[in-house]
Order: sequence, then C-alpha cells, then structure tokens
Amino acid sequence: MATFRRVSLWPMRAWILNDTKGPSSYTLTEVDTPAPGPGEVRVELVGSALNRLDLWMSMGLPAPKNFPHVPGGDGAGTVDALGEGVEGLAEGDEVIIDPSLGFAPTTGLIPYGGRLAVLGEHVWGTMGEYVVVPAANAVPKPAHLDWDRAAAYGLAYGTACRMLRRARLSAGDLMLVVGVGGGVSSAGLLIGRIMGAEVYVTSRSPAKIDRAVDLGAAGGFDSTAEFSRELRAAAGRQADVVFENVGPATWDQSMRSLVPGGRLVTCGSTSGAKVEVVVPRLFFRHHEIIGSTMFDSEDFAQVTSWVAGGELPVQVDRVYEFEQMPAAMARMKAGGQFGKLVIRRRTG
Repeated sequence: MATFRRVSLWPMRAWILNDTKGPSSYTLTEVDTPAPGPGEVRVELVGSALNRLDLWMSMGLPAPKNFPHVPGGDGAGTVDALGEGVEGLAEGDEVIIDPSLGFAPTTGLIPYGGRLAVLGEHVWGTMGEYVVVPAANAVPKPAHLDWDRAAAYGLAYGTACRMLRRARLSAGDLMLVVGVGGGVSSAGLLIGRIMGAEVYVTSRSPAKIDRAVDLGAAGGFDSTAEFSRELRAAAGRQADVVFENVGPATWDQSMRSLVPGGRLVTCGSTSGAKVEVVVPRLFFRHHEIIGSTMFDSEDFAQVTSWVAGGELPVQVDRVYEFEQMPAAMARMKAGGQFGKLVIRRRTG
C-alpha cells in the first residue's frame, strides 16, 4: 500500500495543490524533498506527463487527502537514493515509474478489496524534482527509449491494457474506441491493433480521426452523430468491444454499437458521472458492461515489453518545460491533444 512521506532537510521545486478551485490552484513552489524508507527508492525525475486525474484533482474530483499535495502519476528519471533493504537497483540507474500502487503482496496482482492506490492521488507524485516509490515500481528504462516517451506511457497505456484484457479482446474482434485523442483512448487504439483487432474510432475532431487512421484505425466517425449506424455501414457489423471513457455524451450510441454478446469496457466518464442504461436492450442482447481501473504489475510489464520492442509507439502530443505546466494543463482541459502531454525537467 501507499507509504508515509519521509522528508529530507533540503527543498525541491514542485507543482502543488493547496486547494481545489480548478487548474489555477496549482502553484510552483518549494517543498521538502521526500526521503526513501525501507524498500523504497528516490528518483530524480527527468520528465513526467499529465493525466486527466491531475485535472480532476484540481477540482476536488477527488480532492487530495492532505495539503500540500504534489500530483502526477507518470515519470522517468534516475535513481538518486535507496532505502534500507533495496536490492536489484543502484544509484544512477535509469528507470520508468509504475504509478499503480497497492498490489496484492503475494502475487503482485491487482486487488479488488479497496487497497489499490495511485501515485499522485493517494501519495505525492511526479510533478516535482524528485519522487519516492516502492522499489518494485521503479522499472528499468530501455536504453533506446528517449526520456519524453519513457515519462509518458505508464498510467494511460497500463490502464488501456488492463481494459482490453478485462474485455477479453481477441484477434479478429471488431473494436470501437470512443473519443480517441486522449492518452488512454489513443493507447486503446494502438494496443487493440497489437492484439489483432480491427479498430474503428470516434471523435469530434476530423484531424484526430485522420491521425487515428494514420496509426492503423480502419476508419472513424463523428462522436456527436449516430456512429452506431455509421459503424455498421462501414464494417458490415457492430463491435465486439466498445472502449469507452466519455460517458453520458456517447453512452447510448456506444451501447447501440455492440453486437449481441458484445462488451463495453470503461475506465472513466469525462462528460459526467451518470449514464442511463436501457435494461431490456442490455439483457435481450446479452451485453456486458465492464468497469476497469488502473492495472497491475503484469499489465505494466506487458506494455513496457511492447514499448521496448518497438511494437507499441508512445504518442506524445507536446513537450513543455517544467515551468509551463499550466499551459499543458490548459491544453488538456480544452481537449486539444492527441496522445500525452509531457513535462520536461532536464535533458537526462
């Protein structure tokens, strides 16, 4: 589980939250540098990346348990200090941060009993110069992988991998990614292709659809239109798996896009917290609605293997300097990105 924060006697710069009035609540200031406890390592960060969680937390959705709070789940850098009992890592090692905390201790797999924690939500995260994580969450960085991409993929790609495993996506399936463009949805497209699916997408942006097609999507449709009909016309049938994290704005069309026995998998709801389910359609068509959150060590190892082997490209939309984090947050809030927004501290 998450550990208590131990501090060093010298400060670090970090973007912190002291309230939840929106993205303007982030302040660049100095805070105590965390020190690693037993079984932990401290990483001097080269870069990190934004996730929608960082936006939601600034609005109290959810609010940090304590202030000040340093957000950020994604990051990569060099091991700076080792806690007692750490083996297999050394100072200077280049690592990628696995942001999923709280695995079942005997198996390393995701628990279902409420013990899952997220770096940057439940404990201080990567929007500072240093971060402390359990040693098992500092994964060796492939030597050929540049720092921007190493810092970007962890949270979104692990989440997408977990979603598609839970949805039982198989080679030859037809898959629909709703609202392509963000980190998780663009990862869903790419991982779906690796797993052998034929993938279609939706977006309000024609440019994002074009980008998705360049990355291997078979086609795309306007998210605000009747895309279930357009999918049937283009593919000749409906989807085995619908990959959803938009929510009420697209939910009805997403459910209508499923074949009998089809599965809708969701990890979030950017357009609101509540949806309406037509129950007769659900049971008559034998649909499944599958929730998924975060990922475990097996999922992270799988996406890291794909990234390291060149099978899974990491989509970086833009790179910002550390001091420009508010501009990156504004782009995320506006929904303008395709892929990840990276915050760079140093060149490595």
